[in-house]
Amino acid sequence: MWKPGEEDRRYPQSLPRLASTWPVLVIELKWNKDAEGAIDQILEEKYPTVLGFSGKPILLVGISYDKDKSVGERCHTCRILDYIPEK
Repeated sequence: MWKPGEEDRRYPQSLPRLASTWPVLVIELKWNKDAEGAIDQILEEKYPTVLGFSGKPILLVGISYDKDKSVGERCHTCRILDYIPEK
């Protein structure tokens, strides 16, 4: 039986890859809203709490795209936050 914190041998490419030295990323994308709002949603919905068993650093990434602008004028904003779990 698989337990949190163990590699799942049924899915050798399962995420997060516990053997990796890379941090875990939680990414939220938004259209026509700000990147800070995406970070707020990640925190309000407590998305990172299910990843705490990995013992790895967790980065929260909020990305906002200008959907309604014309091609060539579209831009995005990005906010990255180092997640520190509450104790």
